[in-house]
Amino acid sequence: MEDRFKYGVSLYSFTEDFGSVMSIEEGFDHIADTGATGIEILGETHVTGYPTPDKAWLDRWFGLLDRTGLEPTNMCSWVDTKLRLGQSLSVDEGAAELVRDLTLAHQLGFKFLRPKFGVISADLVPDPIWAPAVERVLDLAHKLDIVICPEIHSPTPINHPVVHGYIDFIERTGTKNFALLIDTGIFQDRPLKSWVHEVPEGDSDHAKLINGMKVNPEELVGIAPYIAFIQAKFHHIDDNLHDENIPWEKVIPVLKRIGYTGYLSSEYEGVREPWVAIDQVRRQHVLLRRLEAACDAVPA
Repeated sequence: MEDRFKYGVSLYSFTEDFGSVMSIEEGFDHIADTGATGIEILGETHVTGYPTPDKAWLDRWFGLLDRTGLEPTNMCSWVDTKLRLGQSLSVDEGAAELVRDLTLAHQLGFKFLRPKFGVISADLVPDPIWAPAVERVLDLAHKLDIVICPEIHSPTPINHPVVHGYIDFIERTGTKNFALLIDTGIFQDRPLKSWVHEVPEGDSDHAKLINGMKVNPEELVGIAPYIAFIQAKFHHIDDNLHDENIPWEKVIPVLKRIGYTGYLSSEYEGVREPWVAIDQVRRQHVLLRRLEAACDAVPA
């Protein structure tokens, strides 16, 4: 079993349900019902009283972990470099936001933290303070046993200066507490039918979000040593368990071949209506487990 994927779910998948038709208790239950072992959250969205939840909330959180058997995987956070008009955060301020979220992630039991820095371009080049700010907190991340994971998200492909910069940072510092998080939306190879009304047409970076970047999953091979976590982004899986946008039949064999044994954390981003995500996440877990089983059944 040690060479198998771990399966998790991001509470973000239930954005249209959470707080309206779904409580945090029901969110835990729906995740556990898929057979998943991990739960991913957005700190600001899902932690009442963020960044300093009170004792009652903490007791509720750990009680739910105990009852469902789920483990905290990744906490998503933001370094809000655009907080002030015309003036970015300083390195000290950026590092302070990372310390805040590393501390909370550790308190809640998470092993991964995905900070999203403000960007300076449409292809998601992060604010230049990211490198010195992260470097200042690497010792704390090591002490807390947390890996800081910048997200590789459409429209940033794998072969891009942003990714090269992250890998250069890892090599220069020699750190084990900074690695890549891959959002599988970069492999999308067919248009998003439900998002057409939200994004401009044409060949802009924004339009790639609906038409797909079509990154070849084989490109994962070249960055395999740097991958720590995968958000299994998807948008629609039909009644025959066929994903209409993400080519999992190509992605999963590559992940098996490179020896990835970390989390596939479901991140549903399809139709924004209550109740839809619950069924979609369950469909994705069946689909991914079938594909992994098929790979494992092939003699080495």
